[in-house]
Amino acid sequence: MKTLLIAGIMLALLPCNLSAHVSGEEVKPSCESFFFDEMTYSPVETVFKLFAPDGVKQVLVRIYKDGEGGKAQKTIKMRHVGKDLWQVAVKGDLAGRFYTFDMGKGETPGVFAKAVGVNGKRGAILKTFPGSKEWDKRRPVIKSPADLVVYEMHHRDFSVARRESKYPGKYLALTEPWAVQHLRDLGVNAVHILPSYDYGSVDETRLSQPQYNWGYDPVNYNVPEGGYSTNPYDPACRISEFKQMVESLHKAGIAVILDVVYNHTFDIDHSNFQRTYPDYYYRKTPEGYYSNGSGCGNETASEQPMMRRFMIESVKYWVNEYHIDGFRFDLMGVHDIATMNAIRKALDEIDPTIFIYGEGWSAGGCALPNNQLGMKANIPQMPGIAAFSDDIRDALRGPFSDDTKCGWLGGSYNNKETESLKAGIAGMIAHPQIDYSKVNYSSKPYAMDPTQMMSYVSCHDDMCLVDRLRASIPGITDEELIRLDLLAQTAVFTSQGVPFMLSGEELLRSKKGVHNSYESPDSINQLDWQNKLRYPQVFQYYKGLIQLRKQHPAFRLGSADLVRKHLEFLDAPEGVVAYRLKNFAGRDRWRDIIVVLNSTRQEQQIAVPEGKYTVVCANGVISLAYRGISAVEGNTVTVSPQSALIIHN
Repeated sequence: MKTLLIAGIMLALLPCNLSAHVSGEEVKPSCESFFFDEMTYSPVETVFKLFAPDGVKQVLVRIYKDGEGGKAQKTIKMRHVGKDLWQVAVKGDLAGRFYTFDMGKGETPGVFAKAVGVNGKRGAILKTFPGSKEWDKRRPVIKSPADLVVYEMHHRDFSVARRESKYPGKYLALTEPWAVQHLRDLGVNAVHILPSYDYGSVDETRLSQPQYNWGYDPVNYNVPEGGYSTNPYDPACRISEFKQMVESLHKAGIAVILDVVYNHTFDIDHSNFQRTYPDYYYRKTPEGYYSNGSGCGNETASEQPMMRRFMIESVKYWVNEYHIDGFRFDLMGVHDIATMNAIRKALDEIDPTIFIYGEGWSAGGCALPNNQLGMKANIPQMPGIAAFSDDIRDALRGPFSDDTKCGWLGGSYNNKETESLKAGIAGMIAHPQIDYSKVNYSSKPYAMDPTQMMSYVSCHDDMCLVDRLRASIPGITDEELIRLDLLAQTAVFTSQGVPFMLSGEELLRSKKGVHNSYESPDSINQLDWQNKLRYPQVFQYYKGLIQLRKQHPAFRLGSADLVRKHLEFLDAPEGVVAYRLKNFAGRDRWRDIIVVLNSTRQEQQIAVPEGKYTVVCANGVISLAYRGISAVEGNTVTVSPQSALIIHN
């Protein structure tokens, strides 16, 4: 590397051919990665680099004492040192200072700031990153995605109403014994945290005032959100506390999955992307308008070489710096297939057990054709990546487009609901007993293996399960609601896909009927921990379901061939779905396992192979004791109304 001294400022010149960034050709990773080391500190000098257009008049770096307010202590012109590359080395020890870039579109901390001041307006220069070397880097052992039990959580929802929490609504709440113990008692082994990067909808200078948002409005993708820290003014605080949270969960054997939203930004004009390289990172329509596949006013252009590299480097950074174990891609259907596969490859090189899943759809038409995008139907082209199954979700609860319409749980027994439920149980793979022409939204199997399907009935989006049951089944009683809630989750947790649940469902969670609670107050979104005392049978059932799945490999075969070999659907009356996992499936210690799901309001009988069976689940109770709940013998079994029956021999 050559250097040039001008007026006391070191300018570093990098010998790297960077023309491919505009042509769209493949760029050497070392060159691409270089762009995202936007600030490199040493006690002697701090080097600033920026990917910005060649043709701009000037690019400035401003140095500030504080993260907000005050005038710049220094303003330095960057030097154009290569294709789309600007750089300057500022002599002296800048530790503790803050910086911005400015190319005439407004000040920005850059696109890859790793530490920021309050509200993320300025990048922060840290001497060292807290926790980088001291903490245990071992990950929870997850041999297969089929072994995961994913628990989706918003930081405030989970802890803000917990009386004994010292850190309600903060990262550190997940280091407290009560929180870790609840998760361990329930049995989940992966926590999916809603967006926890620095987002724009919460003002970190007013945290004493009520504010709430899910966080799907990214500002700084590679910095933890300051609103969940105890001091957003201290750049090191959010970093340290996020790492303490991860370490706490890892020690409990719980993986941490980060919800990432690369598909759009908070807005365009004020975004760090637009202020560093206008229009490069966004897609436009042929007419020249910004495309809006995200439904949020813009969509990013993942197919652009530098946007692709940004996404790759970003997930690698979260893995290497924060020890993240997986990623949930918001609106994965906005991203191109090649980028998703490149991300999978990059993470495989670090740790192939890092899990990737996402929403296999967009929220509007994209500027790329669907056959190039990470849609659910294109999952066969994305090995090692899973997608949510809206097929099983809507089969159980009813269509996403109308909260008042019920699904199979509420008595809608057309072929779509039943066949979609069967497809979900099998993990959305090809199976000789499933007719995909009758499946909700998938005309053919989308999963090559069941681990490419996320099995769920509710998540943060739309109504939670309790509210949806109340909205879609007029006059439902509390007893019925509980029975159907448990029945729904039995379908989810005995499915061959990867089970996923919304936090608080184990407490019979309600959001008071609010469909889209993304900015609703805590009174709507917070978990009601008193429900654990009011409905202890609900928590015990969820806990039992999770134990059942974890103890019996028959429910998590992981291979399409094994599912086709061992999973057999049984004849059943309308409103009932029944199947057998036969011949020691997955080397299970139980020879045959029979699961019967009855959504009707009457007892139902179904024929089973002749034999002696142990009942482990019946009428809203699960027992994994040696003798189970009871024993049955013969070639028929009876299942109670609106409940599941699980037997084995």
